[in-house]
Amino acid sequence: MSERRVAVLFDLDGTLVDSIELLVASMEYSFEGRERRPSVAEWLPLIGTPLDAMLARWAEGPADVEALRARYREHQLAKHDEMLKLYPGMVETVRALHAAGHPLAVVTSKLEVGARRALKFAQIEECFAAVVGIDHTAKHKPEPEPVWHALERLQMPRERAMFVGDSTHDMHAGRAAGVYTVAALWGPYTRAQLEPTTPDAFIASFDELMPLVTRLASR
Repeated sequence: MSERRVAVLFDLDGTLVDSIELLVASMEYSFEGRERRPSVAEWLPLIGTPLDAMLARWAEGPADVEALRARYREHQLAKHDEMLKLYPGMVETVRALHAAGHPLAVVTSKLEVGARRALKFAQIEECFAAVVGIDHTAKHKPEPEPVWHALERLQMPRERAMFVGDSTHDMHAGRAAGVYTVAALWGPYTRAQLEPTTPDAFIASFDELMPLVTRLASR
């Protein structure tokens, strides 16, 4: 029955879990007391890309990136469970997709261990056959390699796969990988910001995802 299954890949931050407040607070903690630091408006569009590259824009060199990263992760670990929130309908939708036999994966620019902590917090880790973090591929979103790696892990072809994400980085990666792209409108990106990436579909809530999967499965 593999022809009726669809591989559903999810971004993590801003898509499965509402971690934006946590990520911004971690940035502010890491740059505390510095004159050269990003504003929230500068930081938000970078979420979903590798952390070191984000930090390097305001760091004074490689050693400073390491110091900033250490402070960032210190705060993120300490405040993770306190500040992490779940989007309405997310848990129910993920569990329903899993129960229906659709192979699921997370494709994130986080380390796998950090992604799994969020999935454990949401009590959905067992639903995912693969978690592809930044430590799994040499190239990262918006490049297609993480998406391809996830499909290889799931043993699913790209024509029977979709990538659900909230950012332009997700949509670029999904389109470059040749999968069906679904733009989630509950993250920090607006529809106007996402439209230039030409997603195959937009959804405003998790309730809209299962019908898309069913439609793609019936093709």
